[in-house]
Amino acid sequence: MKTVDSLNFKGKKALIRVDFNVPLNSEFVITDDKRITAALPTIQKILNDGGAVILMSHLGRPKEGPTEKYSLKHIVAHLSKLLGREVQFADDCIGADAKAKADALQAGEVLLIENLRFYKEEEKGDEAFAEKLSKLGEVYVNDAFGAAHRAHASTAVIAKFFPDAKYFGYLMASEVENAEKVLNHAARPFTAIMGGSKVSDKILLIDRLLDKVDNLIIGGGMTYTFIKALGGSIGQSIVELDKLQLALDVIEKAKTKGVKLHLAADSVIADDFSETANTQIVATKEIPDGWEGLDIGPETRVRFAEVIAESKTILWNGPMGVFEMNAFDKGTRAVADAIVAATQKGAFSLIGGGDSAAAIAKFGLENEVSYVSTGGGALLEYMEGKELPGVKAIHG
Repeated sequence: MKTVDSLNFKGKKALIRVDFNVPLNSEFVITDDKRITAALPTIQKILNDGGAVILMSHLGRPKEGPTEKYSLKHIVAHLSKLLGREVQFADDCIGADAKAKADALQAGEVLLIENLRFYKEEEKGDEAFAEKLSKLGEVYVNDAFGAAHRAHASTAVIAKFFPDAKYFGYLMASEVENAEKVLNHAARPFTAIMGGSKVSDKILLIDRLLDKVDNLIIGGGMTYTFIKALGGSIGQSIVELDKLQLALDVIEKAKTKGVKLHLAADSVIADDFSETANTQIVATKEIPDGWEGLDIGPETRVRFAEVIAESKTILWNGPMGVFEMNAFDKGTRAVADAIVAATQKGAFSLIGGGDSAAAIAKFGLENEVSYVSTGGGALLEYMEGKELPGVKAIHG
């Protein structure tokens, strides 16, 4: 893999695609800066070499051009503080201001350009737009794994304008290496924990994992599609009625492959989707009408933890319940604690971005597992066996 370690950036201007798509509150204060801190090692490497850095990113989903709430100017002060140096800002990502500031950049200086998605050409993968961006730097570095599954102008198309000067940043490299470790070099027993609301969102990954894992734990909302398919009563629980046969196919394939499939034996159910709802614990296949499953129950937490404890490789993608509500976060917390304990005993644990990363962060356990991915959708697609445009563009 051709990373930034392959080059001394002294005297060079590096155009880096980062993923600074961070959450901001109503006062434009960053509430979680992990995606920014994840890019710092790559930025520092180039600056320490004596290079200059031009950073480009998207933020949010602006619909109609420049929008105040999605301006990257809101992160300049925080980024300056993290880097220990002033970060310059261009109020456009192409055009005269961006070009002039990029041209004037000296060694050790950093320029952040405005939100790429203020131009529809970014998401369309427009070549002319990509070429304009390419004029800002001499070397292209992609360190935006969270956007690597998008064939956008700045993540894929732009690389063609740097045929001999395109590199992976440290974050991109580590994301791919850790995914590969789990997919193709897993120590056994290998346990995959799949949560989230929909079977349809995860079916491609589940199907691929059934050829690789020893244990498949199913939790979260998708549980009830499986239970319904097996003839259970699920009350008002979330279900994909058109995916019942798909669930049965997964169960059958797991049997055929010798994979142990673990479903929730009991559930925490509620009479309303709210923090203050009435709750009770029942067998997952016996949820009464008017009630819905919102978390795995205590018996299931113990069972899942026992499976995890015996594992040498663990992939976790998706929560066990509505962990955003404290009343329904016990199952997700139990799984997180079990993964931490297994990791401490020597297991390799990969947390698959998105809600799983948010859960690990909520519980303050990010540093207690082997690796937390910054890219939910990107990691999912990579593990499904799809070629990511952002990765392919650097490999050439």
